[in-house]
Amino acid sequence: MHNDISMEAPMDKNPVIAYYDSIAAHYDNAAAEVVDEQLDDLDEAREQISTLLAGHRILELGCGSGAWTEVLAETAASIVATDASAAMLELARMHGDDLDNVEYRLLDALNLMTDPLPDELGAGDDKFTAVFLGGLWAHLTRKQQDDLLQALKKRLGKDVLLVLFDDNYVEGESAVTVRTDLLGNTHEFQLDADGKQHELVKNYPTDSALRKRVGVAGREIRVARWEFYWVLTCRLK
Repeated sequence: MHNDISMEAPMDKNPVIAYYDSIAAHYDNAAAEVVDEQLDDLDEAREQISTLLAGHRILELGCGSGAWTEVLAETAASIVATDASAAMLELARMHGDDLDNVEYRLLDALNLMTDPLPDELGAGDDKFTAVFLGGLWAHLTRKQQDDLLQALKKRLGKDVLLVLFDDNYVEGESAVTVRTDLLGNTHEFQLDADGKQHELVKNYPTDSALRKRVGVAGREIRVARWEFYWVLTCRLK
């Protein structure tokens, strides 16, 4: 595959996309500000997920700056890394310039139900065998999570491996939850590089909530947690 960006997919400037567009130029510096215990958890999660996805043809949704893309590329057969933020995708492309098994695509995961992946992706010998979301799940509303699961099930088919990685809420480390909406989604404030405040959806699901939501589209569900992170794996039905 080639390290190129396709501009085929439409972009919806929802608050999450707007926020990540605004911080892309400063994202690496911000992401480095984590405690040692968090880095330890992340290293362990990276090792386990990299091993789990070894040899797979991966569709990565919400690749961000490409931090997970670089990790997965060490063992994956191939990766199509996608994001809805053009600025973050460009950052990922620069970071992964030497990754020969990665292709980058501008794609909003929330459009998968109405605007499926281009026909040349995920078909024939290039059919995806795994889907990875690193940090995207928490930024989706419950309704968006349901829609995405149904889209993945419909578009990718049975037995594809789904791996979700995201944050736990840690008192004193996580951003403060500012409100819970009528549908049960929690929201928090994040500041961009200019000090502008952004209200973003940020859900912190329990194991039982994850199993219930993912169970409509997945089987063989397993959830693992560290202090700062959680990982869910399953097979699409």
